[in-house]
Amino acid sequence: MAAGNVNPFNLSDSEDEADQRAEDGVHIEKSPNVGTQGPSSNNPFSPQADAEPPALLVSSTRTSPSVEGISVSVAAAAMTVALAETRVSVDVIAAQLIRDHYILTALEFHTELLESGRELPRLRDYFSNPGNFERQTGTPPACKEQGLGPGGPLNRAGSISTLDSLDFARYSDDGNRESDERVAVLEFELRKAKETIQALRTNLTQAAESDTQERNKNYSSHPETQEPIRPLEKRALNFLVNEYLLKNEYKLSAITFSDENDDQDFELWDDVGLNIPKPPDLLQIYRNCGSALPSPRNTVDVAVGVESGELTGNYITQKSDLLQQQQTEVVEELEYQISLLNEEKQSLADHIKKLQSEIQSLRRTVSPPPPDQGSQPTPPSSSTPPQPPLDNGQYLDIRGASEPDKPPTESTPPTQTISNPTHTSSQSHAKLKSRGTVVFDQPNRKLSPAFQQALLSFCKMSADSRLGAEVSRIADNEESVMLMLGRCLPHIVPNVLLAKREELIPLILCTACLHPEPKERDQLLHILFNLIKRPDDEQRQMILTGCVAFARHVGPTRVEAELLPQCWEQINHKYPERRLLVAEACGALAPYLPKEIRSSLVLSMLQQMLAEDKADMVREAVVKSLAIIMGYIDDPDKYSQGFELMLLSLGDPSERVVSAIHQVFIPAFAAWTTELGNLQTTLIPSLLARIEKLLKQGEHGLDEHKLHMFLSALQSLIPPLFSVVIQNAPFTHRVNLQGDIPPIEVTRFPRPASPLQDIATIVGSRETLSALLILYDYQLEHEGTTGWDSLLWVVNQLLPQLIDIVGRINVASTTCVHEFSRFFWRLCRTFGKIFTNTKVKPQFQEILRLSEENVDALTGNGILTKATVPIYATGVLTCYNQDEDRKLLVGFLEDVMTTLSLSHAPLDSLKASFVELGANPVYHELLLTVLWYGVVHTSALVRCTAARMFELILRGMSEALIDRRVAPALITLCSGPEFSVRISTIPAFGTIMETVTQKELLERVKMQLASFLEDPQYQDQHSLHMEIIRTFGRVGPNAEPRFRDEFVLPHLHKLALGNNVQATESKRIDIATQLFEAYSALSCCFISEELMVNHFLPGLRCLRTDMEQLSPEHEVILILTHTSKSLLNLVGEDAKTKFLSKMGQLTTSGAMLANVFQRKK
Repeated sequence: MAAGNVNPFNLSDSEDEADQRAEDGVHIEKSPNVGTQGPSSNNPFSPQADAEPPALLVSSTRTSPSVEGISVSVAAAAMTVALAETRVSVDVIAAQLIRDHYILTALEFHTELLESGRELPRLRDYFSNPGNFERQTGTPPACKEQGLGPGGPLNRAGSISTLDSLDFARYSDDGNRESDERVAVLEFELRKAKETIQALRTNLTQAAESDTQERNKNYSSHPETQEPIRPLEKRALNFLVNEYLLKNEYKLSAITFSDENDDQDFELWDDVGLNIPKPPDLLQIYRNCGSALPSPRNTVDVAVGVESGELTGNYITQKSDLLQQQQTEVVEELEYQISLLNEEKQSLADHIKKLQSEIQSLRRTVSPPPPDQGSQPTPPSSSTPPQPPLDNGQYLDIRGASEPDKPPTESTPPTQTISNPTHTSSQSHAKLKSRGTVVFDQPNRKLSPAFQQALLSFCKMSADSRLGAEVSRIADNEESVMLMLGRCLPHIVPNVLLAKREELIPLILCTACLHPEPKERDQLLHILFNLIKRPDDEQRQMILTGCVAFARHVGPTRVEAELLPQCWEQINHKYPERRLLVAEACGALAPYLPKEIRSSLVLSMLQQMLAEDKADMVREAVVKSLAIIMGYIDDPDKYSQGFELMLLSLGDPSERVVSAIHQVFIPAFAAWTTELGNLQTTLIPSLLARIEKLLKQGEHGLDEHKLHMFLSALQSLIPPLFSVVIQNAPFTHRVNLQGDIPPIEVTRFPRPASPLQDIATIVGSRETLSALLILYDYQLEHEGTTGWDSLLWVVNQLLPQLIDIVGRINVASTTCVHEFSRFFWRLCRTFGKIFTNTKVKPQFQEILRLSEENVDALTGNGILTKATVPIYATGVLTCYNQDEDRKLLVGFLEDVMTTLSLSHAPLDSLKASFVELGANPVYHELLLTVLWYGVVHTSALVRCTAARMFELILRGMSEALIDRRVAPALITLCSGPEFSVRISTIPAFGTIMETVTQKELLERVKMQLASFLEDPQYQDQHSLHMEIIRTFGRVGPNAEPRFRDEFVLPHLHKLALGNNVQATESKRIDIATQLFEAYSALSCCFISEELMVNHFLPGLRCLRTDMEQLSPEHEVILILTHTSKSLLNLVGEDAKTKFLSKMGQLTTSGAMLANVFQRKK
């Protein structure tokens, strides 16, 4: 029963012991308990049905010496007597044949003995051991040690089996029959394997039945006790529960249940492991739970050897009765044979005890008297007969008196003795011998051994199970400890709570490091990676820490051979946490792998996961592990692959992956390219070339996402670029780290995104960086850049190319302007103020010559209308915030505003500058200073431009600043004589109404707007009316409700009414278009019934009148007509809802309306 639950990956506890038994097979008669295991366990009714034969490679637990070993010793004694006769024993013949390597003759001899019913244990054991028939090239040392002769052992068939499966036809002269005989051999092997499985299942079933009956008896006598569920019971119940869930349409529950028991095949009942028919389903068991269930023994298939000639005629008529009677008789006969065999077993066990008692008595007579209690224990006498080894003979045996192989004698109670093996290494033998025998106080009593054994049998100890056998043997050295842990851990892990399994990691790793068997190590590492189904962060960290410790201990070869296969197996695991563990393990193990594997296999694994894995967190871990690979790779041919991986990661849709590429991968990749000398020659130029190609392809629509991707990569390369510049400068040989080195200013560099982008980390230390910076500034200010190739490349190649690219981007793209502005800001802050003032600003100023000749008023293609202006203003001039820097920025913006206004050029570049700077409250005062310069300018064109710029910076500005500086400036502009200047202030007044809550300020603005609408001097100002309606439509939905109800809607009604009598058709079309846009925007607001009836609907009627006259066939007219008529008939709260539903159908924009009106002309 114990052997059936052992993990099938364990093949043997000690393969060396099996080889040693094969080597000493000739001397078996001199060494009892070695090489024999009694009768074959293929017979399910054998007394030793629980013992596993050596030929079965399913079990990993070897039973301790018991009845069979002594029975062989008795046979050996009988053989010794037979040797004195003239007739030669068959065992001697068999030993001679094996010794002289007449293997085929021995096999024929073994077959004839089997056919005659006389099986010889020596031949059976020899041909059952597959280790005797391995063929290797040459004669390796292992073969020589085993004494297999110069010819080596026989060749085995391809599968794992015994000599029965040997393919001798391969060595015959007739080679044509080789394939046919090979098929026959494989069929024979399959049949033998099926018979072995059937025999094991039979043994398991009988053990389960007897165990179930015993527990039923215990339960009937003690119903309050509940034993834990056994593995076979659990598998059977799992099968029935899954079957019940599927039959009753609980499919999701069945799927979940199957996932939680992924070690069991629910499609096949035989997978449970019992050799009995499948029981009824759960419903049938529940219905029959009150009645007595049939005994499991009634369902066992029993073969009866009855010949057809022995049947009588009555058998046919009374078939069922006779069959049942015969089966009952067979069962009774078999039970009787079992009882006889058990009695024989007991008698042999008593005989063994008696013989061992005599051995102990003889040992006491020849050994010196025991020393005093305080003296050192004496080593065992050399005359002590050698004992058989237990797991290489390296265990302290603490078996109790209930075990038959070590009974206590009258002068020796249960003692703790050390085995003295005969086939262990000299070092282990010396260590064990130096320990001596542990001697206990001897009682001065005269109890018989049988009485003492019976007395001690009441100490309940069990060594007949797998766990009992392990507990009864204590390992005495490191190798034995590892063997024991290798056997026990597969049984321990499944029974530990998932939340506490990380506590087993040290034990698993130590065993995997020190275990001598590769298969056991592989199994332990497999357990490690499958320890927890979905490990969390802390558990993964523990596993990774253990993997690194394992790698440091065993070296790169074993890491490649043992750890990497575990990662490869789980690369496509269904749980993302397991794939995440693989991705992190590849990075953690990278420093401990061979460099060839690091740059080939591991890199390919990570590349596959980056391209195929759907989980963001897995791809993020892959990017970080790839960065570690880039930090250790030394193959220049892999540069292009690393560059493609960088581009692939930059285009990832997940922000986590993109953040990881900037924080970890790009710095590591840049460090490698710096060592290769490719940073300035290959990497940065490649990214710039892709940006230029993108700009050429995007003349009609730029892909801003890709531009951001490439530009962000360039921005992450600025710290490595600066480190290259200062580390390859002419002054590097003058760096002196002795003495007091001033600390680096906190604001000297931009805050790095990660420690890998910290320039101090790149160059080595903050002291080194500080010393380099002092010499860097001095060199730029006093000695120039002669001979400084790395800096000259930045000045003469990088900056001009960047400025050219900036001039080609769309100035209306706020995203592109912002991205390039941040890039130049970080570039200038990293390279320092001296570099910015002497190298960057002059190149921009050379291009931005502030004169009217530099602006093409007709086409608007001058450099001042390009994105160069906002990027220079916001990316270069804002790097430093001292007085001279602020004055330079103010002067530049004033000059640009003046030049663009006087030349009637587009103001997009100036607007982009104000929008970018206005997003930061730090620059609000500065921008107001620039605008005040425009307010008091003598030119009306400049004042109009200043008035329009106010609208761009009001959002986000404090109300106090608006009240103190913006409102007075706007009122000053309204007091001027030019109507164009007054009209230009209307959008700014509307923005104030939209963003400000201060009542006094709102009243002042309201009064100013009312003057525009009610003053007779503005009645014929078509541009003013257009601007007011446009402003009302923009700010009305977000303005204060009172302002909208009392001011906006009534004045819109008046403007719509006045537009009905407009004589000029073009002006009427313009006003109607703007009114339609305004009413569409305001229709989404809450409007009271009174306002709806008094102002909103009358305004719509006026708008409908204009549209009917200008474009009666257009569908917009029909919608408005229907809407207005419906609203006239509506009362109550339903008015707003139904009107909004109608307005929601209207999708025609103002541009479409304008086109309709043009068609009518």
